[in-house]
Amino acid sequence: MKKAIAIVGSQWGDEGKGKIIDYLAGKADMVVRAQGGSNAGHTVVIGGKKYALHLVPSGVLNADTVNVIGNGVAFDPEGFFDEIATLEDGGVDTDRIYVSDRAHIVFPYHRRIDALAERARGADNLGTTLKGIGPCYMDKVERSGLRVCDMLDERSFREKLARRIDEKNDVIVKLYGGEPIGKASVIEAYAAYAKRLAPRVRDTVVMVHDAVASGKTVLFEGAQGSMLDLDLGTYPYVTSSHPVSGGFTVGAGLGAGTDVEILGITKAYTTRVGTGPMVTELTDETGDKIRERGHEYGTTTGRPRRCGWFDGVVVRHSARINGTTGLALMLLDVLDDFDEIKLCRAYKCGDETIEHFPAGLQILERSEPVYRTVKGWRKDLTGCRSWEDLPEEARDYIAAIEEMAGVPVKIVSVGPGREQTIARGEIL
Repeated sequence: MKKAIAIVGSQWGDEGKGKIIDYLAGKADMVVRAQGGSNAGHTVVIGGKKYALHLVPSGVLNADTVNVIGNGVAFDPEGFFDEIATLEDGGVDTDRIYVSDRAHIVFPYHRRIDALAERARGADNLGTTLKGIGPCYMDKVERSGLRVCDMLDERSFREKLARRIDEKNDVIVKLYGGEPIGKASVIEAYAAYAKRLAPRVRDTVVMVHDAVASGKTVLFEGAQGSMLDLDLGTYPYVTSSHPVSGGFTVGAGLGAGTDVEILGITKAYTTRVGTGPMVTELTDETGDKIRERGHEYGTTTGRPRRCGWFDGVVVRHSARINGTTGLALMLLDVLDDFDEIKLCRAYKCGDETIEHFPAGLQILERSEPVYRTVKGWRKDLTGCRSWEDLPEEARDYIAAIEEMAGVPVKIVSVGPGREQTIARGEIL
């Protein structure tokens, strides 16, 4: 067993990472978010009560866990404090949440530019969540962004923010023909956020390093999914950060040589939100049935997710780029009501059979799935509590996934509750 474990999405996000993070966080001393922003959404169910988390690490629901928002996160103070208020109204203690002084800040002008840019793309829009994450990362790369540490000097922060608002209003008005952001109101609001945030600000690189070095159990929480990675996903229909295991190295200040278990969270079928190619997508009654049984609607946006059979090409690619050491197979119970279940083992593009995920969208758009069909189990799995409880057909399905991914399934989830989780051996 390893003391550090990274949780990554093996598909296009929404795989159920929040549940597994919560399940493992009970054994973790620290949970770390390292990339993405409030465009992420994790749903955790405890005692029948549902919590939707966006910026706050999922470990907040465990009483003794330290929660870290790392330097790679696009940090939205407004969204953060709204989330804190919701958690506290639900009786959750939020005192152990800390924010990196190096994290870049999302401002209202980022959200405005995000929406205007999407509108300008027209039919070629990327399907963003309009949370301003992409424009925030653009400023980061352009080296014009403001960081949490900038908020700690009020006079300097006010001056810097005033200049940025003027610059961004030029873009909003002159490039997109939009309404300018009100400078005075934004400055006052974010100066107030700065004062509220100050007690939570830390050099989280030091915190994470010290925790790992002292042998504490540290859980690195991924957002989005590997197929949305800026370099390795279905570009340009991707997110603006690196939701693969390598993203933790930069986004949490984690040394590349750190010994980390990489657990890939994988649905028993495939979903994605927004535009972009999805070879196994089902636009028929079967796809609708999976969507309704799996309640496949976005945590952050409420958008219906596109659904299809399990894509082994995608999960094999994900396992390769993450160095995945094990899979957590989620929502297996969604497939309880099928006579036959299909798994995509390869793609067919013209006369060519493709077993490795291609970079070119033109290939993906012309590709068709090559399926393997297995027998369904036609049994309610939600009451299963051990590997032996699962019907033989379900175990055979899991074995087929392991063969395609080249990675063992270490956790099987058969419902949203903590108790509906089957672990095959110790994870932490």
